[in-house]
Amino acid sequence: MNIMIIEDEAKIRSELAILLKNALYDVSLVEDFSAVEEQVKQANPDLILMDIHLPVRDGNELCGAIRQSLDVPIIFLTSETDVMSETNSMLMGGDDYITKPYHPSVLLARISAVLKRSGRSKADATLLKYKGVSLDTRAYKVSTDNQAVELSKNEFKLLHYLFLHQSEVVSRLDLIEYLWDNDVFIDDNSLSVTVNRIRSRLAEIGVTDFIETKRGVGYKI
Repeated sequence: MNIMIIEDEAKIRSELAILLKNALYDVSLVEDFSAVEEQVKQANPDLILMDIHLPVRDGNELCGAIRQSLDVPIIFLTSETDVMSETNSMLMGGDDYITKPYHPSVLLARISAVLKRSGRSKADATLLKYKGVSLDTRAYKVSTDNQAVELSKNEFKLLHYLFLHQSEVVSRLDLIEYLWDNDVFIDDNSLSVTVNRIRSRLAEIGVTDFIETKRGVGYKI
């Protein structure tokens, strides 16, 4: 599931991106506000998180313009707390209205609810399959036709990221940033340990050579 963030404050944009990635959503960011509609059409997101006060065109105007060509759920995330502002945003086509500062768990619950109402719930893609291996994104399990094994949080996140980039070589740096968000310094060896643990889990269900090491670059499935 891809969520597009249309927010001009870089700090808030970054915080939202980390929150959503940790919740296993794909994220698209708008950083150039001169052609937002075109970026939305190109990304074709499953949901949009949008501020009202934006450069060039405000959120309400953008919402109305997007509504003319795309049927995508839009949640306004704004510091505007008055009823009139919320009413205007909903009349322009908004699906929900959340005021800042937001609580992360509440925001994620509201996103899930809007996706479910729109028929784009993550439940539609809870089982990912590739090369005879299945990844259950709800149960944190990896399986073949006959066997299954549970994964730790980081094991799951890493394997899920590789599933989302099937046949692509994912760099070690990208994986480190995705897993640990650069909050603390992580020894490069920590990534190797996590990959080896996943390989051990896969071996338990009879799967070998599923994750390829591209020396000096990264990994792929």
